[in-house]
Amino acid sequence: MSLERIKEKLNILADAAKYDVSCSSSGSKRTNTNKGLGDSSGMGICHSYTEDGRCVSLLKILMTNYCIFDCAYCVTRKSNDIKRAAFKIQEVVDLTINFYRRNYIEGLFLSSGIFKSPDYTMERLVAVSKKLRLEENFNGYIHLKSIPGASDELMYEAGLYADRLSVNIEIPTISGLKLLAPDKKHEDFTKPMLKVKNEIIQFKSERKIIKSTPKFAPAGQSTQMIIGATGESDKDIMYSATHYYKNYNMKRVYYSGYVPVANDKRLPSIGTQVPMLRENRLYQTDWLLRFYGFQVQEILNNEHPNLDIDIDPKLGWALRNLEYFPIDINTADKQLLARIPGLGMKSVHKIISARRFRKLNWEHLKKIGVALNRAKYFVICDSARWEHRDLEAEKIKGMILQNSSGKFRKEYSTQLSLFA
Repeated sequence: MSLERIKEKLNILADAAKYDVSCSSSGSKRTNTNKGLGDSSGMGICHSYTEDGRCVSLLKILMTNYCIFDCAYCVTRKSNDIKRAAFKIQEVVDLTINFYRRNYIEGLFLSSGIFKSPDYTMERLVAVSKKLRLEENFNGYIHLKSIPGASDELMYEAGLYADRLSVNIEIPTISGLKLLAPDKKHEDFTKPMLKVKNEIIQFKSERKIIKSTPKFAPAGQSTQMIIGATGESDKDIMYSATHYYKNYNMKRVYYSGYVPVANDKRLPSIGTQVPMLRENRLYQTDWLLRFYGFQVQEILNNEHPNLDIDIDPKLGWALRNLEYFPIDINTADKQLLARIPGLGMKSVHKIISARRFRKLNWEHLKKIGVALNRAKYFVICDSARWEHRDLEAEKIKGMILQNSSGKFRKEYSTQLSLFA
């Protein structure tokens, strides 16, 4: 195979992979042994940010963009008139190793269209990771996009060589999937998820007894939903995400705004783009559910089925529940502090630590990093004035938005992008 043909394949299959956003990681620690290549140490992948602020990257490609399915929302669907290509197993292995040696990447994210059958495709993905681990002694991060409908045996083998596995649920609801991808079955997605979940639990249990037990998908599994291709509300989306977190032990659920790829009466019209801010609000809600102690029904329910685009979901909840406020910074427990708009979990921990030595006032909160432009309407501390007074929710919202300068809005938008 000529170098020019490899470059052409890379251009086609790297571009086709850009629609998959579920390519960051955490929780994997694969130590470099026997003078091998690479080292995966709990770091994010593919221009993602680690906990210490580092940005890292990976080779993100499809094995092929040929596909036997005709999902309306997918650019690689079989009816789409696009240029097709496919990598050989050894070509992906060679690209990964060569890119790593040149310090271009720190890992591999490998997905694929489904050609011939789910098992045939999954077998090729597993073969790539197996060759990298056993023949090239590669210890860098590997994320395999599992193929819906793949057998339990292949999912088991994939978990032995990959750091993370993921099956994209694609559409948040079963009815939406039937509408846009009638050839696919919901159980084709959930069956591999359940297999991975059970194997992770089993391997962790065995490692407690036998330390030499190999790791199985040490970075867990994730999934991705397309947002805006069908008419689901934010409530539908987050209830679905909560289901997968609870029942399949998902490490992450990703939310990807639909990108118009076809003129199809079942889809939004060409030019109708899902606002990036909607994605960000969903990620913020996801964060509140996983780390701040919120329940999904508190934020989204029949009365409030969609998130407010103007303000973040924590502020939205606070404005609807003013009876919980004001909260005394100097006496409230961790759970209550976490519900105050303008306080992140780092600030909460700093407050709990600092107030052991003295009562905190506005100046202390400002130094800690609390966003007082929002928090001041919901808290009291060791200062005489309290900004809430008898203001109604709409007035507080208006004042917060009005007091947000252009600089703040720009910085906040940047934070939202990084948050996602």
